[in-house]
Amino acid sequence: MKAYQIIDFDSPAKLVDVPAPTPGVGEVLLDVAACGLNFADLLMQKGQYQERPDLPITLGMEPAGTIAELGEGVNGFDIGTRVACFASTGGLAQQGVFPADRCVPLPANMSFAHAAAFQVAYGTSHVALDHKARLQPGETLLVLGAAGGVGLTAVEIGKLMGATVIACARGKDKLAVCKAAGADHLVDSEVDDIREVVKALGGADVVYDAVGGDQFNSAMRACNPEARMIVVGFASGEVPQIPANHLLVKNISVMGYYWGGYLTFRPDILTDSLRTLLHWYEDGRLHPHVSHRIPLADAEQAYDLLRSRKSTGKVVVTM
Repeated sequence: MKAYQIIDFDSPAKLVDVPAPTPGVGEVLLDVAACGLNFADLLMQKGQYQERPDLPITLGMEPAGTIAELGEGVNGFDIGTRVACFASTGGLAQQGVFPADRCVPLPANMSFAHAAAFQVAYGTSHVALDHKARLQPGETLLVLGAAGGVGLTAVEIGKLMGATVIACARGKDKLAVCKAAGADHLVDSEVDDIREVVKALGGADVVYDAVGGDQFNSAMRACNPEARMIVVGFASGEVPQIPANHLLVKNISVMGYYWGGYLTFRPDILTDSLRTLLHWYEDGRLHPHVSHRIPLADAEQAYDLLRSRKSTGKVVVTM
């Protein structure tokens, strides 16, 4: 079968032929139909991600497909069940073996492309805004990098939770996508002064930051007293240095946040969140935005869309 793998960290990932896998104890064999791409994949290709599996690595954190075989001890699933899986690796292949306890059955109305675009992006934003920030109806949420894979879901979920949402993204086309997702106000990071615009709108009570760098600094200066800033990532490539005296004076909280880390110490939080999100999807309240569907043979082209910031929402590779 075909798989898209990192052979070594000094060479680009490539499509290779590998033996078809066999599920072990507690695992399922999945005929993969689609896999969502994430910014973390780009870090993993360079050996810079916080988790560094042994080489070779088959990329792909978000496969969705049909169960083809059950490993020993697997209960609660049948062959032929449509599922999505949060996997650290292995999704960019025609087949893969994954822990059964990482798999969730799909609603009947959910496509494989939407399933592959769902767990990381929506899960990241929901746990951040609900569990970490305790976002309340009527508060103002500022989303940095709002047209990206996780940013766009933060706009959508923030609006569902009753917040006034300010979306910050680069350029009119990306801001139009944010508006369609429910943003109340738009900030163009190419031309607008983030601090001035947000302050003029009454300031931010919660900041969702997947960008870092200068945008983090501007957002901090636009925070209201007792604001909560959620540090999701550093797409700008620059990790901000936080002036603790500013936190003290304005009573601001800055919270580090890694969604995948909850698998090791509070998996119940992720499970409860995903249950809520799938219910919202079934009810038609969530609308995953997949800007590109790319075949596995062109996986490198799909990753180039992430590197060049040319995508909005999610990029999905299909098998």
